[in-house]
Amino acid sequence: MAELLFVRDAILSTFAIFGDQITRSMKTFSKLHLFLLLSFVFTFSGCMKKEEFPVEPQIAFSSFVKIIDGSGIDNRGVLEISYTDGDGDIGLSQGDTLPPYDYNFFMKYYEKQNGVFKEVFITYFNEYTQMIDTLDMNARIPVLTPPGRNKAIKGIIQDTIFINNYDSPYDTIRFEVFIKDRALHESNTVTTPEIVIKKQ
Repeated sequence: MAELLFVRDAILSTFAIFGDQITRSMKTFSKLHLFLLLSFVFTFSGCMKKEEFPVEPQIAFSSFVKIIDGSGIDNRGVLEISYTDGDGDIGLSQGDTLPPYDYNFFMKYYEKQNGVFKEVFITYFNEYTQMIDTLDMNARIPVLTPPGRNKAIKGIIQDTIFINNYDSPYDTIRFEVFIKDRALHESNTVTTPEIVIKKQ
């Protein structure tokens, strides 16, 4: 579902896109649920100033909120980042399946072990293969390129992610995230603040 909104006294029109717009591979523990707030920048008959951004995507940490699910432990949370891209070439189509166009949203999971953050690969039982598998934290952003001459975009991404490594006793984690556009420009990397999770 897409909703078109106009922002008063601004040069932006905003599309709010809901649903599983970003997806991870079948190795993901659960589907990536997200909310994309995509702002398309337009120029109206030269009477409004065009907003410009670098052609390399830029991202910034906005917030992280745990999801209370009644289980008594922390299982999932919602990570929100903002982004800009000067030529709007962010996104993969359904036909993009091979490297380097298999993923464009990259995430790493870190645990604080004895005072030092270390990257950790979370494992789980894959019901499809009946084997122990590795949780894939990377994801696919759909095509966000707007119509019209001015392709600059900005917006926010909300990503619902798994946060509890059941095989680990450590309760303090953080994430690192970056994205790539279709020209393979890599954004800056953002690091979340420390997140303390309830294990049991």
